[in-house]
Amino acid sequence: MASTENPDPETGKSKPLPASAEPPPPPPPSSAASFLDCRKIDVTLRVLLFSATLTALIVMVTSDQTEMTQLPGAPSPAPVSAQFNDSPAFIYFVVALVVASFYALISTLISISLLLKPEFVAQFSIFLTSLDMVMLGILASATGTAGGVAYIALKGNEEIGWNKICNVYDKFCDYIATSLALSLFASLLLLVLSICSLSKRST
Repeated sequence: MASTENPDPETGKSKPLPASAEPPPPPPPSSAASFLDCRKIDVTLRVLLFSATLTALIVMVTSDQTEMTQLPGAPSPAPVSAQFNDSPAFIYFVVALVVASFYALISTLISISLLLKPEFVAQFSIFLTSLDMVMLGILASATGTAGGVAYIALKGNEEIGWNKICNVYDKFCDYIATSLALSLFASLLLLVLSICSLSKRST
C-alpha cells in the first residue's frame, strides 16, 4: 500500500501530508438521475398502456363470426352473425377502448415532452394524474360491464332463459376474452401510474 507520508529532504524523516491533501469524499448522488429514471418508467408504462388498449380494440372489433344456426320456426339452419354491436355493453366497451387508446397516445407524447423539458413537469403532473384516475374508472367499469355479458355468453342463465352461445361462436368468445384480458392489464397499468404519481407528490 502506498505511504501517505513524504520524506523531509533535510532530516530524511517522513512527515504526514496535510489534511487538505487527502482525497475529497465522493459527491452525493444527483437527483437528476433519479428524476430521469422516474420519467423513463412513466413513458414505458404509457407505451404499454397504448399498446394494450389499441390491441384490445382491434381484437374486439374483429370478433365477428357467422355460423349456421337453427332459428325458432325456421325450416332449416340459417347463417347468423355474432358481432360486438349486438350488445350495448360491448358497444360501451369499444367506446371506452377508443377513448383509452387516444388518451394513452396523447399522454405518452406529453410524458416524452416532459422527459425532454423537465421544467414543465409541475404544470402537467396534476393534469396527468387526474386524467389517469378518470380513465381508470372509465376503463374498469367498461371492462366489468363487458365481462358480465361475456360470462352470460359463456355460461348462459337458465333462470331467465338466456342460452349460452360460446359453444357455437367459439371464435367470437375467444376474441372477447382476449380483449377483456388486455383491457384488465391496461386498467392495472393505469392503477400503477396513478399510485406512482400520487406517491411522488406526497414525497
